[in-house]
Amino acid sequence: MATIQVGNLGFGLTPLTTISPLKLKPRAGLQFHKAFEPSTPTPSGNGRVALVRLPLFPVCLCSLVDEQRQVEEEEEEEDEVVTFNDHENSLIVALIGIQGRGRSASPQQLQEVERAVQVLEGLEGVPDPTSSSLIEGRWQLMFTTRPGTASPIQRTFVGVDFFSVFQEVYLRTNDPRVSNIVRFSDAIGELKVEAAASIKDGKRILFQFDKAAFSFRFLPFKVPYPVPFRLLGDEAKGWLDTTYLSNSGNLRISRGNKGTTFVLQKKTEPRQRLLAAISTNTGVREAIDEFILLTKNVAKGEPELLEGEWQMIWSSQMETDSWLENAANGLMGVQVVKSNGKLKFLVDILLGIRFSMDGTFVKSGTNTYDVIMNDGAILAGQFGVPVEMESKFKLELLYTDEKIRITRGYNNIIFVHVHVDGSKQK
Repeated sequence: MATIQVGNLGFGLTPLTTISPLKLKPRAGLQFHKAFEPSTPTPSGNGRVALVRLPLFPVCLCSLVDEQRQVEEEEEEEDEVVTFNDHENSLIVALIGIQGRGRSASPQQLQEVERAVQVLEGLEGVPDPTSSSLIEGRWQLMFTTRPGTASPIQRTFVGVDFFSVFQEVYLRTNDPRVSNIVRFSDAIGELKVEAAASIKDGKRILFQFDKAAFSFRFLPFKVPYPVPFRLLGDEAKGWLDTTYLSNSGNLRISRGNKGTTFVLQKKTEPRQRLLAAISTNTGVREAIDEFILLTKNVAKGEPELLEGEWQMIWSSQMETDSWLENAANGLMGVQVVKSNGKLKFLVDILLGIRFSMDGTFVKSGTNTYDVIMNDGAILAGQFGVPVEMESKFKLELLYTDEKIRITRGYNNIIFVHVHVDGSKQK
């Protein structure tokens, strides 16, 4: 029988006819990010942990009641107003615009996050967080630093930028557990890797992975994920320290035994939900409409086109076959807004070659600007080749703040930009 490789663990899954409706297109180098990591393994004779190829375990029936309750709780949480204190809000603001949970963060962004984390760790949060009921529940992983080494289980959760990653903590039961979860989508389901847990002290949780399974929305049972936890030995063990737990129970900072820092939230603010929709490319238009509606009465005064460099992360129109046309119309790259009414589009092409398009903007209404882009060039270092082209359009500001901007621009296309530090663009 043909086998399917899962993640980078090298296990073979023998497909069952009962799950044939699911067609997964493998991605090169796809890894999953783990929300906590086990300790350094003790090498065997050849210095490696042997991983065997196992057939898919028999499926086991389970109830869908818990999954339905989880969906209902998440819908209720989205309707609630999320509040953070000033120091917590500084961390939330620092996280806005960072893609891939920190993978694509610039040095300046990483410094801002680390500074905000250190401030919170030095404050009085919930004392003895492992003894508090506030640590219980499902947490979404918002940010993580990368460890120097990674275990096979950890690699299962590294790099899933297109999926949401969660951690469940339930310590006040007869079977205390901490679980890592990758949610593929609401329509498909999730992978949950579970660990038996115990409390060492007021901050530290000890854990040992012991089972894993897929939960598909279109199946009334779970499909076990064949990981030989016993063969992994110390690779399947680890600990997790909670260094800050907010008094609201909505924000948590943890550090793992490999020194990795994790920022997790139970509830997210509107900008985070919008960026999450863009990251997973699910329901983006609906998320934008909801976000604009929620913030409609919050804005004060007339919105302004804020200066700085803005990276385009989403548009309502797919790119055309002509990259030159895409670049000239702002469908890719960075926009540089200057206070003197100057506007520049910058697109990295290849090996230091960039496309540049300069123009002007003039305010024409409460939240609209007339834009003319008419000075194009292909740049290579200090040399440039002029490109004759012109683009005129009206730019409407639908929302803007110091971190995120939503506009309606060329050909009524909706754009979402995030503010970048500009360290790589001139």
